[in-house]
Amino acid sequence: MKLGWAIYYVPDVAATLAFYEAAFGCTRGMMTEGGEFGTLQTGETTLAFCAESFLAADDFAFEPMRREKPLPAFEIAFVTDDVEGAYVRAVEAGAAPLIAPKAKPWGQIVSYVRDINGFQVEICSPVA
Repeated sequence: MKLGWAIYYVPDVAATLAFYEAAFGCTRGMMTEGGEFGTLQTGETTLAFCAESFLAADDFAFEPMRREKPLPAFEIAFVTDDVEGAYVRAVEAGAAPLIAPKAKPWGQIVSYVRDINGFQVEICSPVA
């Protein structure tokens, strides 16, 4: 078994895809005609976004993520050799800065931002 994709439920799929393209250099995979589901190519695992209305239509109780809410207990992590440049690009594209790039004791450079929906995104160097 392998992880196929991670799906985040958001209020505006098109705006979220555009943000991830601008902030993190992701490439759009697909988006449904109605704009309720879209994907990004991020390597071996697809990152997908689905309209919150899909959860509501199936009567799922859920807590929508927003920037003003506490951070969720999970994150997306993007790995790059240029953490500083990627961090600056993300903030310039509208990400809210959380922690600027800093070296960890194990040698990795790590930073954190919040996306336009409030989800936490780690931008880090590869683990040696």
